[in-house]
Amino acid sequence: MKTNVAHDTGPVPAHRLPEPPVRVRVLYIGGCGRSGSTLLDRMLGQVPGVCSLGELTHLWKALLHDAECGCGVPIRRCLFWRAVGECAFGGWDAIDVGEMFQLQRAVLRQRYVPFMVAPESWPPYRRKLERYTRLLGEVYRGVQEVSGAALVVDSTKHYAGAFLLRRMAGVDLRVVHLVRDSRGVAFSWSKRVPRPEAMHRGSHMNRYGAGRSAGRWLGYNSGFEVLERLGIPSTFVRYEDLVRAPRPELARILERAGVLPTASALSFVRGHEVALRPNHTVAGNPMRFRVGTIRLTVDDAWRSNLPSAHRRIVSLLTRPLLVRYGYAGERGGAAGLGVRRYA
Repeated sequence: MKTNVAHDTGPVPAHRLPEPPVRVRVLYIGGCGRSGSTLLDRMLGQVPGVCSLGELTHLWKALLHDAECGCGVPIRRCLFWRAVGECAFGGWDAIDVGEMFQLQRAVLRQRYVPFMVAPESWPPYRRKLERYTRLLGEVYRGVQEVSGAALVVDSTKHYAGAFLLRRMAGVDLRVVHLVRDSRGVAFSWSKRVPRPEAMHRGSHMNRYGAGRSAGRWLGYNSGFEVLERLGIPSTFVRYEDLVRAPRPELARILERAGVLPTASALSFVRGHEVALRPNHTVAGNPMRFRVGTIRLTVDDAWRSNLPSAHRRIVSLLTRPLLVRYGYAGERGGAAGLGVRRYA
């Protein structure tokens, strides 16, 4: 007599149990812009078994404008991203990319973080959040299947993006909290930086004054402090330490993300030089297109070029975290008692 599966409420034999879905391990690089996230992303992307995506938050916009992938090919013609679209949705044309872009704008905002933590408090938002995270989860799944990577790196930086990933059941989230001296960040934001992508040709990246740069630096870094207190595995990294000692810092980051790097896996790092091959990055600063061997040096031009008035403003506004992160002295290098280094 055949068993009626619809009414079979008995225990399921072990050999019939479905395998649990594989969670995508995502290493999210977070912090304020101009802190070296693209450099760290690129270096991690050279490690076998690690897939570097750049700032994945810009995927939908990149697809809308057919922006250049980090490999130099328009994203809709990039074989990697075409394969991801096929794996995730049966092709990018199978979904409304414009709708996804608008849905992202309705969900992924820093001011909506409280609702990401407690979405039941705003049902209309919860419905949008659930739909967006479900579809975004398919993208991450597609990336993992196409790349075969054990670790996927997303350098979006915004803490809202990390809070969003925290809610996704199919994602095993790890965070790198990357910081840089706030005065160096402020000086970097004051410079004119041309956009290299074809869709932005002739335009420049955003610029911010000293006060706004200081506010962004405080806000972004505080957001990742909160995220760690909520139990998300986090690794604290200073840009200056990464550039001065790239190999041990990369090894530490990878180990804390669950990847045990071999000596050969980090062979692209030789002293203070790194050999970069192309990565399929969606967005980031212009160095995402650089290939070949580059020499790492700490960019501390702010010490001589940041106006003294701006330096005082930034130092005063960001002092609590400057002390916590070991930048309290004007030279900004030595960590003192109670300084957070490797928490």
